[in-house]
Amino acid sequence: MKHPTSILITGASSGLGAALAEAYATPDVRLALGGRDRARLEAIADRCRAAGAEVDVAVADVVDAAATARWVEGADDRRALDLVVANAGISAGSRSTGESAEQVRRILAVNIDGVINTILPALPRLTRRGRGQIALMASLAGYRGLPGAPAYCASKAAVKVFGEALRGELASKGVGVSVICPGYVDTPMTQRNRFPMPFLMDAPRAANLIKRRLAKNKARIAFPWPMAALVWLLQALPPGAIDLALARLPRKS
Repeated sequence: MKHPTSILITGASSGLGAALAEAYATPDVRLALGGRDRARLEAIADRCRAAGAEVDVAVADVVDAAATARWVEGADDRRALDLVVANAGISAGSRSTGESAEQVRRILAVNIDGVINTILPALPRLTRRGRGQIALMASLAGYRGLPGAPAYCASKAAVKVFGEALRGELASKGVGVSVICPGYVDTPMTQRNRFPMPFLMDAPRAANLIKRRLAKNKARIAFPWPMAALVWLLQALPPGAIDLALARLPRKS
């Protein structure tokens, strides 16, 4: 949508979620912000209110389907949602010992179930009104599985493909769907990395880029373009030709 005025964002207490909240904060906007850290969430909300936005906050875990549905439906009851940004996500690496079963399940639960739990309660309302937009936070890591973060890559690949399919499903019903595929963005998640991050982008710049492209209802918002081109090439090459090189990449701790 060009000018959404009622926006719900998950994972809004830090990183890209917080940057998106601040990017959208204007006097004519109502923001419903969700996150797990109340102190950080309230700090973001205060900055958005200072910019003139009306803000509601909810401390919620998107893995809890029932609680997330109540929050989404309540936000929509207060003011019909124009844009729902399913942004909440977590990351972790495989280290030298591989990923534990607990880590794999937690990443998949937050990054996949959390997205589904966020958008499913909103979809019937958006389609009934015949307008609105869904934005799903995937990643360039979802283009090709990387040995250093199998669960994270898998979760983002699932979100990417789900969003692409959903876009076609909902187009005739007046609801837009965009899949966001960032590369490295300077957030608390990436600040833990102890390896070079090509084309690292600061969060406010990334958020404003996303905002502009969501306004144009872009199907896929992949950036920065050199990194997007590189991962596109990686997924196009035969796995046997690049497996050895990828196995040598530095791993997320």
